[in-house]
Amino acid sequence: MQINLPEVLADVSEQFERYEQALTSNDVAVLDELFWNSPHTLRYGATENLYGYGAIQAFRGARPAQGLAREVLKTVITTYGQDFATANIEFRREGSPRTGRQSQTWLRTPEGWRVVAAHVSLLAA
Repeated sequence: MQINLPEVLADVSEQFERYEQALTSNDVAVLDELFWNSPHTLRYGATENLYGYGAIQAFRGARPAQGLAREVLKTVITTYGQDFATANIEFRREGSPRTGRQSQTWLRTPEGWRVVAAHVSLLAA
């Protein structure tokens, strides 16, 4: 297996940056685009467990649009072959002493790179 092929790493990094920009600007259309439209997709959040694309889409549509800015402290993106990747970050929200963690599993689909599983958690202050 080939790890971090330069062109694959560049592709996933570009999509991850699109996701991060969409998240902090509440661009729900891009967030919806970047999650795999499947009942198999899941997202565990800091306060919710979402199973299936529909549940994730509904959560995004109802989420408050304020307080989304954050500083990314560390990013680790790893690709495995041509079609699979993980993206993990540590972050801190403005005004919060807590460190957050976000993990995403990305899969190349016919529509492009999509998040198939995600997890967000916060460490104790």
